[in-house]
Amino acid sequence: MQNVLIIGGGIGGTAILKLLLSSESFRVQRIVDINQDAPAIQIAKKHNIPTGTEWQKYLSVDLHIIFDLTGSSVVFEELLNKRPAHTVLIPGALANMLIHLLREKDQLIQTTRKESHKQQLIFNSIEEGMIGIDANGKVNFFNKSANRMTGISVLEAIGKPIYDIIPSSELPRIFETGRIELNRELVLNNGLKIVASRFPIIDEKGERIGAFAVFKDISELVNLAGEITNLKEIQTMLQAIIHSSDDAISVVDEDGKGLLINPAYTRITGLETDDIIGKPATTDISEGESMHLKVLQMRKPIRGVNMRVGPLKREVIVNVAPIIVNNRLKGSVGVIHDITEIRTLMKELDRARSIIRTLESKYTFDDIIGDSSEMRISIEQAKLAANTPVTVLLRGESGTGKELFAHAIHSSSDRKYNKFIRVNCAAIAEHLLESELFGYEEGAFTGAKRGGKRGLFEEAHHGSIFLDEIGELSSNTQATLLRVLQENEIVRVGGTKSITVDVRVIAATNINMEKAMLEGKFREDLYYRLNRMPIQIPPLRNHKQDITAIAERLLVKLNQEYGRNVVGISEVALQRLRVYSWPGNVRELENIISRGIIFMKPTESILDDQHLPLSMLKHQEQESNQQKILPLVEQMERMEQEILSAALKSNDGNKSKTAKQLGVSLRTLYYKLEKYDLT
Repeated sequence: MQNVLIIGGGIGGTAILKLLLSSESFRVQRIVDINQDAPAIQIAKKHNIPTGTEWQKYLSVDLHIIFDLTGSSVVFEELLNKRPAHTVLIPGALANMLIHLLREKDQLIQTTRKESHKQQLIFNSIEEGMIGIDANGKVNFFNKSANRMTGISVLEAIGKPIYDIIPSSELPRIFETGRIELNRELVLNNGLKIVASRFPIIDEKGERIGAFAVFKDISELVNLAGEITNLKEIQTMLQAIIHSSDDAISVVDEDGKGLLINPAYTRITGLETDDIIGKPATTDISEGESMHLKVLQMRKPIRGVNMRVGPLKREVIVNVAPIIVNNRLKGSVGVIHDITEIRTLMKELDRARSIIRTLESKYTFDDIIGDSSEMRISIEQAKLAANTPVTVLLRGESGTGKELFAHAIHSSSDRKYNKFIRVNCAAIAEHLLESELFGYEEGAFTGAKRGGKRGLFEEAHHGSIFLDEIGELSSNTQATLLRVLQENEIVRVGGTKSITVDVRVIAATNINMEKAMLEGKFREDLYYRLNRMPIQIPPLRNHKQDITAIAERLLVKLNQEYGRNVVGISEVALQRLRVYSWPGNVRELENIISRGIIFMKPTESILDDQHLPLSMLKHQEQESNQQKILPLVEQMERMEQEILSAALKSNDGNKSKTAKQLGVSLRTLYYKLEKYDLT
C-alpha cells in the first residue's frame, strides 16, 4: 500500500484523488490546500481523509508519493529539497498528462462498449436467427431471433455444447468439412419451417475457428401478406425481403395481373419481369390452375399445392394468401418452393440407403409415440438397455416399430457418434450373407474384390449393428455369429486372422423363437446369448389409446414426403381408426393415412372419414373377425401358457410351490416361464 500526499485541491487534485480512491493500491494520507473550500478538500472530508492548509508538517518518512498540483515552481523546488529521500515527487504537468491519458482510456472504453452494444442491438434486431459455435462445438453466439424460433433462451444456449441444445445440429459437421451449405429447408422440433444456411468461420490465417448458421422462417412471407393492411406497405416490405430469398415470390392485383416478382422467381420459372408484370396470373402455369385466381375468388389462403410452372416445367409447392385492405380485396401474394432438386436428392438418398442399409441412426426416443402402460414399459426397458452394452433382442409383430426402437437405443447410447448399420437377414441371399457380415479376403471366391472387403461388423466397429429378422439366419451363420458375440472377434471369409471388433448387437424377430428352438431351426446357445435383454414391443391393437398421437406424427412425416399441408385429422376419422384391429400395426396405419392424403383435394386441409379407404378397412376387419383354426401345437402352447399363469397366480408367484403343484421340476418350470415371458 503506497501512502500519498496531494498538494492542491483544484481540478487536478480532484482528478488525482478520484483516481486513487478507485484503486486499492494507494492510501491518501492527506489533502492540502490553502483554500478549504476547494473541490478535492470537500471530497476528502466525505471519505474521512485528513486535510490541511500547510504541507511542510506532513512530510513524514512513511510517505511514498507526493503529487504537486499547485502549479508553483517555488513550491516544487521547496518540496524537492525537503521531501524524504525515498519519496517520489510528481509535478503537476506529469500528473495532468496522466489524467489526460486516463480520460482518453475511459473514453475509448466507453466508445468500445457503445459499439459492442450497438452491434448486439443490430444482431438482435435482425429477423433471421443466428447461431455460432467455437472449435470445441460450444455455442458462442445466439441472437434473440434464434431464441424466438427455437424456444431456447440465450442463457440456456451460450457456453453449452451445441448437441445439448440442438441434438440434430449440423454445425459440427460444417466445422469439420469446411463446406458452405446454403438454403436448406428444415422443420424444427416445434414444427416451424425454416430455410438455413451454414458457414465455417475462418480466421485471417485461413484456419477454421468455428461455424455459423443463419436461418429464417419462410412462412412469414405468406403470413405477412394476410396481415398487412396496405398494398403499398406490402410492396415496400416485400422489396426489402424478396431479394434475399431463394424461394420465388409473386404478387398480383385484384384483377389477377402481375405486380411484383423476385429474382428467385425468374431462376425457378425461367420467366423474366416483362413476361409477368401486367400479365394474367395464368402466364406462369405449365400444369395445373392458377392459385392466385382461386385465392381472389375464395378470399382465403391456399397452401401446399403441387404444380409445375414456367417453360422449364419446374415442380413446385405453392402457398398463396389474399391481400385485404380495409376489408377490400387488393390482390394476392404467392411463395413458390422449388422441390425438383429436393425430390431428386431424396430419390438418390433412398437408393443409397437401400445399398448401405442405413449406416447411421435416424431416430431417438422422442420419435417413439406412446403413453400407454405397455409402450411405457417397452420404452423404459429400451432406455435401460441403451445405458448398458448388453445385447438386445427386440420382439414383436411385423410393423410394430422394432427398427425404430433399435435406432433409439443406439442414439441414446455412448456409441451414438459412431455408425449404426442395419442388416435385414431375410433380404440377403444365404450364400452372400456371411461375406456381407464378416467380409472376405482376396481370392476367397470367384469374383472376390482385389484386396478383400471389410464386413459390416468391421464397419460398425465402436458402433451398433441391427440384425433384423435374425430368426432367418442359416445354421452356419448362427454358429459364426455366436463366436463373434462370445469372443468379440470375426474372421473374414477365406481368411485365418482374427479381427477384434467392438460392436453392440441389437437383434429383432417377429417369430416364436422358442418354437424355432424346439424345431431345431435356431441354436439354443445363440438364443440365450441374444436373449439377455429381451424387449417385447406391443402390437397396435393393445395400445389403441396411442393411435391419435401416432397418427398426428405420421401426418407430419407424410406432409413432408408428399409436399402437402394437411393440418389435422377429424374426430370421426380418428374414431374409425380406433375401432380397427390393425393386424399390420403401425406400418398399416401409415399406409391407410398415406392413401387418405392421396385422395384429398389440394384445397382440403383436414383428413376426414371420407378420405380413408373404408373398403380396405372393412375387408381386412372382416378377415380378422373370421374364426381361424390354429395348428394343434399353437393351441396346446396357448393352453399351457394359461395353466402356468393361473397356477403361478394361485401360489402368489412362489415358483417352488407352483412346480410342486404342477408336478414338474423347478428347472422345467423356469424354462417354460421364460418361454412364455411369464417371469
